[in-house]
Amino acid sequence: MRVTIGRLAETTGVPASAIRFWERHGLLPAPERQGGQRRYPPEAAQRITLLRKFQQAGLTLTEIGEFQQDRPRRQAMIRSKLGEIEQRMIDLDHAHQLMAHALLCSKADILTCATFQQQMATRRPSP
Repeated sequence: MRVTIGRLAETTGVPASAIRFWERHGLLPAPERQGGQRRYPPEAAQRITLLRKFQQAGLTLTEIGEFQQDRPRRQAMIRSKLGEIEQRMIDLDHAHQLMAHALLCSKADILTCATFQQQMATRRPSP
């Protein structure tokens, strides 16, 4: 059963304006029209959920478009993005360690703490 854009927006938690935007950029297939209204198939909700996950992972619209291309192009984009995500995870873990220490440190100025300085020196920021 096909649903209106309003119902799709309600069930996915994504504004109708975002759904129309993704359609204009080719990230969602153009829906059928009935009486001038967009009507979406049930699988549209899954695609929207996937688009949101990709956005949350930091993929650009171009990268999301690549994900929907043929397998070799998709795999190249995924390999590149996985490397970026892994680096972000390393950077976030290091930031977490620094903050966790700073929370417990008794020094008035955290930069005077030898342990904090040592933790900062163990990891250079990513480019």
